[in-house]
Amino acid sequence: MSKHRVVVLKIVAGQLSVSEAAAAYGVSRRHVHRLLARYRAEGLAGLEPRSRRPRSNPSTTSEAVRARIVELRRELTASGLDAGPATIGWHLEQEQIRPPAISTIRRVLHAAGLVTPQPRKRPKASYVRFEADLPNRCWQSDFTHWQLADGSGVEILNWLDDHSRYLLACVAFTRVTGDDVVNTFLTSCDTYGVPASTLTDNGAVYTSRFTGGRNAFEYLLPLLGVIQKNGSPNHPQTQGKIERFHQTLKRWLAAQPAPATLTALQHQLDTFTGHYNHHRPHRALNRTTPADAYHASPKATPATTTTTSHYRIRYDRIDKTGRITLRRAGRLHHLHIAAAHKGTRVLAIADDTTITTIALDTGEIGQTRKRPLADGQGPFNTETYVSTHLRHMSRLIT
Repeated sequence: MSKHRVVVLKIVAGQLSVSEAAAAYGVSRRHVHRLLARYRAEGLAGLEPRSRRPRSNPSTTSEAVRARIVELRRELTASGLDAGPATIGWHLEQEQIRPPAISTIRRVLHAAGLVTPQPRKRPKASYVRFEADLPNRCWQSDFTHWQLADGSGVEILNWLDDHSRYLLACVAFTRVTGDDVVNTFLTSCDTYGVPASTLTDNGAVYTSRFTGGRNAFEYLLPLLGVIQKNGSPNHPQTQGKIERFHQTLKRWLAAQPAPATLTALQHQLDTFTGHYNHHRPHRALNRTTPADAYHASPKATPATTTTTSHYRIRYDRIDKTGRITLRRAGRLHHLHIAAAHKGTRVLAIADDTTITTIALDTGEIGQTRKRPLADGQGPFNTETYVSTHLRHMSRLIT
């Protein structure tokens, strides 16, 4: 028999007074009176031990907020977007709803059966993280595969800022070539400035260091003062940010209607880019968007500074008179190299004042000539660099 029952029954039987029972059993007189009141109202059942939990808790997550958490989870998942607890909390803030703690949101999702356990997933603490200290300190790049509605394969080339995860370029191609890498890189430079370095894998479109010689991208970067970095072979974790980004991109694309053409796919990618940069909080950025993180800090620049603001690239072949032609400011300019190099395939990189031409299929040393521009905007330098290690170049960049 419980102590509460003994106290009450001895008082009811007249064996003890309230004061004597309180002293004998080590309880307060107030508690004895409370037990007697419960006995008169409920009988012996009212003397059973009761939970000390408060009847109400003002900080408890309301049912409306719980329902909205579950609803957001389902909406974001159906749209192919990130639907983790931190992202859901960010969306609640955007809706002017005070979000509960991340751990609380996680418990709500577990209670609703919306979390799939992944016991074998590698813990985040096991990864060695690194991050560029400023925007444009390092750009990561890679391409991934996708399919159109008819099952034909295409490739999506991406450029991502390492510091802010800002998506600089996301472009679809039938097949990514070295020309595409250079062109998308220069277009991003025109928009966001030249980065201090790049980080990619060892794909042939990025480097020819394992096959001999250099490709177009490797020739371009030193001209801009950009440091080129490549991950170790068979170790994609080095480019972890761009690899993880591909998961986010593909999850979103899988939730969209299958595009029938490359143009339709590019339209989807443009929509995704706007959402990813401006409307998707990133967990690694303390729940800020990549756009906010990118524009919040000054931009890094190459160690070798340059005043050039615009770059163009083209592939050409020297004609029988030893010239190539280039249209600038609406006018055609004939650049004389040498008749001895007629038929040579060249890569021409042009900025505001200089064209650098690189022979792609010869081992001869070129020559440098200067001539004034027809529009009177100063000298136009033509510098021809020919390497003896370019035997594989034409095969790799076509």
